[in-house]
Amino acid sequence: MAKQAERRLATTEAILKAGRRLFGERGFAATTMDDIAESARVAKGAVYHHFATKEAVFEAVFDSVSRDLVADIERATRSERDVLAAMVAGTQHYFAACAKGPTGQIILRDGPAVLGWERWREIDAEHFGGKFPRALAAAMDAGLIARQPIEPLSRLLLGAVTEAAVACAGRPDVIKAGSEYSLAFKSLLEALRLR
Repeated sequence: MAKQAERRLATTEAILKAGRRLFGERGFAATTMDDIAESARVAKGAVYHHFATKEAVFEAVFDSVSRDLVADIERATRSERDVLAAMVAGTQHYFAACAKGPTGQIILRDGPAVLGWERWREIDAEHFGGKFPRALAAAMDAGLIARQPIEPLSRLLLGAVTEAAVACAGRPDVIKAGSEYSLAFKSLLEALRLR
């Protein structure tokens, strides 16, 4: 039993690793289940045994990339002086990661189209988007910003970040664009700071 479970886990991991690489490099539309099976070095039937559709593989990859992105953001923001500064630094890291390469392809370019806006937001709320309400609550508890309803403020700020990340992803000067949007986001948060 244990060996069979280990084989199942190894096959699933190989499929997800292959899917992550291929979706990140080629995009969802240009990647086939045959490509994933070949890259994972498993039979196509094994891919379908673990994932009923290419969309299911993509959703699992999207979730994994989102989780890894949040872990990177948390590492990058640990040393910030307060929660608002951490939100600025984390958002800057998010812009940089989502505006280029495989992460941007999976999270921003293909994510909403493949998963649909509602599912994309549900998964994001478990990861990056879910950090905003908690961070704002911590900022209010610390007296950094005035007490107010968290949900609308969180959605407005997250909407601004998402729109900015999409805009950065489409620009040839990604680093410059990300820096400009990060400064604008910092201005938004600093305007909330109690003096």
